Amino acid sequence: MHTFTESSLAMARSLAELCLERLALQAPLDHPRTPEQLHAAAGQTITADGLGSEAAVQIWDQVLAPACLSVDHPRYLSFIPGAPSKAAAAFDMLVGAMSVYAGSWLEGAGAVYAENQALRWIADLVGLPATAGGVFVQGGTIGNLSALVAARAAALHARGGVRPARWTVVLTDETHSSVKHALETVMDVDVLLVAGDERGRLTGEAIRQRLAGLSALERDQIFAVVATAGTTNLGVIDDLAGIAAVAQENGWWLHVDGAYGGAGLAAPSVRELYAGIEQADSFIVDPHKWLFAPFDCCALLYRDPRLGRAAHTQKAGYLDPVTVEGEWNPSDFSIQLTRRARGLPFWFSLAVHGTAAYTEAIERTLAVAREGRALIEKADHVRLLVEPDLSVLIFERVDWDEDDYNAWTARLLEDGFAFVTASRHRGKPCTRFAIVNPLTTGQDLAEILDTMR
Repeated sequence: MHTFTESSLAMARSLAELCLERLALQAPLDHPRTPEQLHAAAGQTITADGLGSEAAVQIWDQVLAPACLSVDHPRYLSFIPGAPSKAAAAFDMLVGAMSVYAGSWLEGAGAVYAENQALRWIADLVGLPATAGGVFVQGGTIGNLSALVAARAAALHARGGVRPARWTVVLTDETHSSVKHALETVMDVDVLLVAGDERGRLTGEAIRQRLAGLSALERDQIFAVVATAGTTNLGVIDDLAGIAAVAQENGWWLHVDGAYGGAGLAAPSVRELYAGIEQADSFIVDPHKWLFAPFDCCALLYRDPRLGRAAHTQKAGYLDPVTVEGEWNPSDFSIQLTRRARGLPFWFSLAVHGTAAYTEAIERTLAVAREGRALIEKADHVRLLVEPDLSVLIFERVDWDEDDYNAWTARLLEDGFAFVTASRHRGKPCTRFAIVNPLTTGQDLAEILDTMR
């Protein structure tokens, strides 16, 4: 298995050809299969003697791959899609082939250097100081969790090591579900929910009003607030400046979740919506969403990386060679120790195309979202539900119920026409377009809307 033979070369060439074909062509949308269907077509793939590379490649190419949706399809508009640049996707192949370990400077200095330059570009967009830094982690869930673990450690240190009876973090209903799950299930931290405004935005004033009803003990237990720069369901940006002011007044850590919407910082047309984000103590954005990187890639940044390092550096005898003072070890800044160099494809694409190309591509998706909004407002069979900030449009088909939406989604997917799923807003079924692919056009949106008549 570990020697490079003629058979290995043939296998590598066949896989490289598949990669090149996928890079060159837009794959069909495809659709899932049931376990029974896949078993009938693929059979038992793990055997004592192996299938051989030719058979295994054939099973993947002809049976398993078509059962995976093409998230980068221009009409994949559900959840938050991905649309990696060709440069990023191509370089991802090399990252895998090289087996780069990027947890420490000792073992991956070149990779860490490149990743840190990509992180610096993001930090500059946010407005964080020159000393800010962090790490690329698996995704927003790990990024948010790591930031909040660091926030709690910093709060404990500030309190002289004295813990309150319970720890608490301020959220709102539109905060991503993974944050509440991480706090309550993983960290055993309480959540103080604050109602959003008419557009679902968390505001500084709403937090102040909520605090007014708490006892001194309850207020003392709060150590952080999570603001969102582009909510997943609605695509709106919280009152970052107002929230930052409340956090400073109370000595809280301000974490900003920009997993989806943080990419909009690179777009001058919407940059003013992020006023106050520069005061964040920590920030995340997922380049695999709206910054055109492959899965999985989340940039986690700390205003003061020393606080992240203090919370996450692991101590063990065998780690002594890498825990060297002054070296930048990415694993010191998150809950993960072993890590792939997941920021490298993003760095390579930035290096190839330049940041101006990223601004242009993001502005293009915003322009298409504005076109889609105009189409919705002009049509008489659909109704916009929330004024959009970014590139998510949430709307309803007049007089449809949940069954209607589900049947429509299934029909579009079965036809290979589009993938648009149902959502909910204020308890009512609806749907949404999440536009992050620069290849998505206004015509795509118009044709999908026509299927709802």
